[in-house]
Amino acid sequence: MALSVLVLVGSSVDDFHCDLSRVYAGGFLDAFGGDPAYELEVAFVSPGGLWSFPGGIDSASVAAAPQMSLAQAVEVMSAWHFDVMVPQMFCLPGMTTYRSLFDLMDVPYVGNTPGVMAMTADKALARAVVAAAGVAVPAGVVVRGGGTVDLELPVVVKPVDSDNSRGVTLVEDDESLTPAIDDALAYSSAALVESYIPLGREVRCGIIAMDGELVCLPLEEYAVDSVRTSADKLNRTADGDLYLVAKQQTKAWIVDTSDPITEKVWAAARSCYRSLGCRHYGLFDFRIDPDGEPWFLEAGLYCSYSPSSVLAVMAAAADITIDRLFAHSLRELSVKELAS
Repeated sequence: MALSVLVLVGSSVDDFHCDLSRVYAGGFLDAFGGDPAYELEVAFVSPGGLWSFPGGIDSASVAAAPQMSLAQAVEVMSAWHFDVMVPQMFCLPGMTTYRSLFDLMDVPYVGNTPGVMAMTADKALARAVVAAAGVAVPAGVVVRGGGTVDLELPVVVKPVDSDNSRGVTLVEDDESLTPAIDDALAYSSAALVESYIPLGREVRCGIIAMDGELVCLPLEEYAVDSVRTSADKLNRTADGDLYLVAKQQTKAWIVDTSDPITEKVWAAARSCYRSLGCRHYGLFDFRIDPDGEPWFLEAGLYCSYSPSSVLAVMAAAADITIDRLFAHSLRELSVKELAS
């Protein structure tokens, strides 16, 4: 019997996060839409918070689907009795509030819990947790307005809870510090100012839970001159469609597991996973200094189970196909949850 899967797409916040959600959700739907093991339905949340259940996630299908309130949507979803939900929302409410909704509805979902997502969305809080577990982090302070920053330049200024490197600036002189903080505060209520770790390399480590074990995947490395900005990750076509710059081979590549940095990063990533309370999977960014030592930058606990998803790319390099990756996450959910 096919597993009934609700794919949660969109954003109540803005069009950018809606488009980002579509990019990843589209890959998942393409990969699993023809698999007889699953029956897929889409729930789409539009900016402003109205819900719909379109036949596809293209603009025409979404526009044609009747919109409804949260209460009406809950009534519809409760009647359908889904076995599992796959979250494809990347705004803060999508990572937290909407996942909590499915906890209340007793619908299990793959990925991390709302509390873990909220904690890791706050870069300063995530830093504090992993530092307490013995993972190296750059010196940093949180700034919510004016005042002095007692860190030696250069520093990196970033919004404390914004993703995709929006509002990130490398500051090398005193005159540039205040404008950089102001830029970060345009995306968040607070800015995180961190000591700049001299560039050796920048990598991302993925971990998946398989049969109760934490399996570290081959690292992905990024082409970086100083710090990664939003332009290194996302862009739009001439028609306005969002696409992933970071997937270009000149921007990112898989690191051979024999590379000397791999074991050090894997050890740090395992500590991050456990200390943050992750489940199913985790993604952690590290700066590698010129001496080859990893420094934790942030956790990005996203996986769309799309072939273009970072975790899927890493898993493929370890000969774990996208269908096996998804199946492993489903198995990590308890039998009771999947049977409910």
